[in-house]
Amino acid sequence: MNRQAQAAVLFLLGASLLHAATTDLYLRYVKQGLRPLVLVSGAVLIAAAVATVWYERQRTRAQKQREADQDVRHDADQDSGRDAHTHAGADAHAHTHREPRVSWLLVLPLFALILVAPPALGSYSATRTGTALQEPLAYPSLPAADPLRLSVVDYAGRAVYDHGRTLHDRRVQLTGFLALDRDGTPYLVRMALNCCAADAQPVKVALTGRIPPVLQPDTWLQITGTYTPRRAKDPVNGGPIPFIEVTEAKPVAEPTDPYDESWNN
Repeated sequence: MNRQAQAAVLFLLGASLLHAATTDLYLRYVKQGLRPLVLVSGAVLIAAAVATVWYERQRTRAQKQREADQDVRHDADQDSGRDAHTHAGADAHAHTHREPRVSWLLVLPLFALILVAPPALGSYSATRTGTALQEPLAYPSLPAADPLRLSVVDYAGRAVYDHGRTLHDRRVQLTGFLALDRDGTPYLVRMALNCCAADAQPVKVALTGRIPPVLQPDTWLQITGTYTPRRAKDPVNGGPIPFIEVTEAKPVAEPTDPYDESWNN
């Protein structure tokens, strides 16, 4: 892989990052707040590609000038009857070694980024990872909407650590994907992020009440229901899982941002 090829890879990678950041593709990899960093990273890679091309052209020009100077000296040496062995040695010394072909494997992650849009983490990860519910720092006042739209993380935190004090006598609406525990218990799940999909962890709310008769894992549902003090322990890590008394459930399309960032807010 020569310098021109390296520059091409840098440029394509930078362009891919810019494309991801200017669309919703970046949400498959990192949280929404990191969009400016993805844009900056893409711009830096493109700038590095341009600088690499410029440097390589300058180096090529300088090398051609040196070779021209050597040819002039070589002709002068022949005219004076000197041995041309020194010139051949200089050419051998100036020879650059080719990079190993294995370096082209660096292109594979680039093709993966360009050609494959990874799906969001779903029920497979959720049922094999314990709930990551954390106690909120505060419980902000809730609007008077009916039904009250909450994130899965917000509802679970209020239900477990605030004992549902702000949820009593309120109809709440949650959106998440469906996961089934080993014993068939249905969970409404949202994966919570620290920074990127690599550290995503599930927050689960167990469903009871008017549950749909046919449950398909990874189906996105909009649940309307009421708070119930019932709780369960996560079979993976023993963490608390609150319940919601379902009064209505309907399938919905997967949201643009499938991850829940309210865990860190």
